[in-house]
Amino acid sequence: MKLINKRNWKLVLNVLTIVALAGLVVAAHHQIFDAFRNLRGVHLWVLPAMLFWQWLDYSSYARMYQHLYGLLGEKISRRTLGRVALELNFVNNVFPTGGVSGVSYFALRMRDADVPTSKSTVLQVFKFILIFVSFQFLLGLALIFLAFGHRVNSFTILVASSLVTLLLIGTMALAFIIGSQKRIDAFFTYITQLLNRLIHVVRRSHPETINVGKAQRLFNDLHQHYVHLRSKPKELWKPLINALLCNIAEIMTIYTVYLAFGHLINPGAVILAYAVASFAGVISILPGGVGAFEFLMTAVLIAAGVPKGLSVSVTLVYRVLNMGIQLPAGYYYYHKALRMKRAK
Repeated sequence: MKLINKRNWKLVLNVLTIVALAGLVVAAHHQIFDAFRNLRGVHLWVLPAMLFWQWLDYSSYARMYQHLYGLLGEKISRRTLGRVALELNFVNNVFPTGGVSGVSYFALRMRDADVPTSKSTVLQVFKFILIFVSFQFLLGLALIFLAFGHRVNSFTILVASSLVTLLLIGTMALAFIIGSQKRIDAFFTYITQLLNRLIHVVRRSHPETINVGKAQRLFNDLHQHYVHLRSKPKELWKPLINALLCNIAEIMTIYTVYLAFGHLINPGAVILAYAVASFAGVISILPGGVGAFEFLMTAVLIAAGVPKGLSVSVTLVYRVLNMGIQLPAGYYYYHKALRMKRAK
């Protein structure tokens, strides 16, 4: 049996993804039909507010990127970074690599603006740290909202508390590793060697697909940029506020759909459901966490006391409309960037 060559492995993964999505649609077709039948009673005039929240989301990402790049000595226009943020979302929703494609694409895309890969990589690391830190504040609010909810069980409170703890530990662990030259060198060198061994199982003719020496130099640059950013704690408040606005914008996008369905539900349930679904989507092999995102969001909402029919309807409508807002623009800018690269 011939090994899958480099040219068609993406095609095979996307075919498998389409098959998985088709299976999901078949398995949940009754709920999907019910969701769109319920649209007859939806207050359609409320839904355009989703456009505002998505604009706030991407403009906040652009401001966060711009400020972090400014701290690293790079001047990039907010308009360019807003477009790249849309492209990044498109890549993460199309390629089934659990968010890795987006990080790689961002670094490659910013090289067109003469930004070193190490700076773009540390910016992505800081973005995740800031998003996680800001989400801890929102999860704290969720715990307060859920504690005063009458239909929330103790298991839901336990999930929320556990997620806050895991986020805190994960953020501290990442900062601990990157904060030391020895730790970052040892950790990421081990990861690089492990990836080479895994790749070697499939591609035996390439014992070192990832060059360890080049990777170590990248890690050293990553550490230096991290230390530089960490030395300016007062300057990190602005990107942290923008990270908080990004999270609030996504949560309000979901809540807008509930308002369109004519329901005021516990905000803590939406915050917790979005957090669980998003973090699961990051490690999902399917593009955009499709399947896992919808299942977990619905499950958490039901556990938090939201009626099953309503939670399924809102989750599906939110996902369809949200992708309909984001992906066309991301697709346009992504292919425009590819055309410009080919022209060069």
